[in-house]
Amino acid sequence: MRSMHIIGSRQLGGAESFFMRLVQALGERPDHQALSVSRPCGPLAAALSDDASHYRVAMRNGWDLPSVWAIRRLVRRAAPDIVQTYMGRATRLTRLPRNSPAVHVARLGGFYKISGYYRHADAWVGNTRELCDYLVQQGLPAASVYRIGNFVELPEPTDSTTLAALRTSLQIPEEALVIFSLGRFITIKGFNDLLSAFAELAAEYDGRPLYLLLAGDGPLKNQLHQQAADLGLAERVRWAGWQKNPAPYFDLADLFVCPSTHETLGNVILEAWSHRKPVLSTTTPGALELIEDGVNGLLTPVQDPGRMATELRELLQAGPPGWRQLGDKGFETLRSHHSKEAVVEQYLAMYEELQARKGRQA
Repeated sequence: MRSMHIIGSRQLGGAESFFMRLVQALGERPDHQALSVSRPCGPLAAALSDDASHYRVAMRNGWDLPSVWAIRRLVRRAAPDIVQTYMGRATRLTRLPRNSPAVHVARLGGFYKISGYYRHADAWVGNTRELCDYLVQQGLPAASVYRIGNFVELPEPTDSTTLAALRTSLQIPEEALVIFSLGRFITIKGFNDLLSAFAELAAEYDGRPLYLLLAGDGPLKNQLHQQAADLGLAERVRWAGWQKNPAPYFDLADLFVCPSTHETLGNVILEAWSHRKPVLSTTTPGALELIEDGVNGLLTPVQDPGRMATELRELLQAGPPGWRQLGDKGFETLRSHHSKEAVVEQYLAMYEELQARKGRQA
């Protein structure tokens, strides 16, 4: 079987990282060929391979008819069995002819507007139960809505020499405790709330200095730096910039926080679990589906820095034994429900079912 995966964003974030992981994982199957289509410029295009399996289409804003025709030509020439689009831009511009043998699958990572963007697809994928319920409520046929979660790769542990060098470069003392978070510096990621919560914490716990490590970039960068300075945190916050491979930063950290105001799923939670890190997350839809409070993670209300600070104090006071227990339970959840093997099998089973359905309708 052959699948073509089309994404219209340029930046690298959670959705784009999952796009790359899924395309690579499908391509590793001996009986499956996965093709990718992206816009020609930007970090995402640079991260994708330049071999014959990767194509570039402009996919400009609005109704870019040249891109509609370019995608049609690509589909006709490459002859995939499945065309899978990601988010609004790529889905809107992918308009397969009615007689196309390919099945159009639209994967949504959020509660997006359906009409004009997604309704023309043949099937739809949501990564949470709540999102799939939303798609059916919007009038999409339940039999063609599939719930398939995300996965993250299990990382190799970072060696002690690399970790020591990273601590030195970040000017974080060896004995320090580190709270870590990462993501794009945009409003819904809630980093302003995390900074406010961190300002309420003591500078030391059990004689160990406490640092906040943030990896990311985005339009709120200067605003967040100014907030940290205004809160008197300039000496206790470290800014790592955008990291294509954040694994060493997870390994450096003791605790992970997801402070978002909204996350449909929350890939960063899965990433933290892959490193066996204890997770504190706000009660976003994704976190509520992933985390059993007090078992495999902790939950705190959205946009409530005071409560977040209280939860962080209790987590810090639990110490390494409590952190290991939460981290191990999170890792078990990841392995049982969000492994690469399980997710890829679900996609392949969906593709087979949709192709069989298409054959019966022909």
